[in-house]
Amino acid sequence: MENSPTDSPPSHVDDYLAAGKQSGASDIHLSVNSQPVWRRYGLLEPMWAQAPVLGPADTEQLAMGFLQPAQIDQLSTRGDVDFAYATGIGRFRASVVRQRTGYDLVFRIIGDSVRSMDELGLPEQLKLLTEFHNGLVLVTGSVGSGKSTTLAALVDQINRNRHDHIITLEDPIEYIIPSQGCHVTQREVHTHTKSFANALRGALREDPDVIMVGEMRDLETISLAITASETGHLVLGTLHTSNAARTLDRLLDVFPTDQRDQIRIMVSESLRGIVSQQLVPKADGTGRALAMEILMNTPAVGNVIREAKTFMLPGIIQTGKKLGMKLMDDSLAELFHSGVITAEEAVYRAEQKADMMKLTGYSEH
Repeated sequence: MENSPTDSPPSHVDDYLAAGKQSGASDIHLSVNSQPVWRRYGLLEPMWAQAPVLGPADTEQLAMGFLQPAQIDQLSTRGDVDFAYATGIGRFRASVVRQRTGYDLVFRIIGDSVRSMDELGLPEQLKLLTEFHNGLVLVTGSVGSGKSTTLAALVDQINRNRHDHIITLEDPIEYIIPSQGCHVTQREVHTHTKSFANALRGALREDPDVIMVGEMRDLETISLAITASETGHLVLGTLHTSNAARTLDRLLDVFPTDQRDQIRIMVSESLRGIVSQQLVPKADGTGRALAMEILMNTPAVGNVIREAKTFMLPGIIQTGKKLGMKLMDDSLAELFHSGVITAEEAVYRAEQKADMMKLTGYSEH
């Protein structure tokens, strides 16, 4: 669809999705009073230079053209609906919301198949995290930082190399994971179960070895995940945090003050590792590069968690390089030195901006 639709925009969402997928976009926005927009390599831009602005009637027609009756009901009662949308073109995470001027539609394009850890270029030491038979592994980062892709790759690694029962709890199911060495059960929150907490409670009665929790955002889900990790299950989960220290703070802060000491002890023993990531636009404009912070649990890390001194974690990660640990700033510095990302991006995304400015020679003036 190279020709820009100058006169009339496509009348079905599938046409936009096909164009987006073909062009390597990650997200597509069809919003009222805006041209159709896509996110490519982390940047939002119009899908076609001369594309007309979508009006309220256009986005309503697009929404009603692909939503099922039950989803239309939810949209009218709740004002928003999100779900996995599968067509012959591929799989997409769809979100339709009612806002002041009409309906907005946003789609996240999901890869056709799960990419392996090797295909994604993930560090070899992360494979160690897939060899545990119990404990907690967390993949963290902001929205759109590739958490789902990394998590799916970890599950794929387990699926290929073990003979276990894997249960995934997602909202919505993104990657379809066919059973290989393992038996894989995938459940979707709101479709197959009411909530993550409900699904997790149910999962513990389904003889699982590995449980993947798509999002750990409330006290009940986090509490059940920690308990499951302590009782002989490997639990993989995600949080919207930017580094290892903030992840542990977030994990512990959801608990009432009088429970925190006990939870710290549990987490210090059950945590296996934290992978925090962000996708950084490449200097040559051809895509995005993965920057990662990696924390592996060691006796020193366990002590820091128990004593509530998470501010000491960067120092421990710095000295734990031989164990495969890495600070986000070191990862950014490596990408800069190898010419993959610009100095500006490295400084913008660094924790210690002054140090990164010295290292890269970048000045804001």
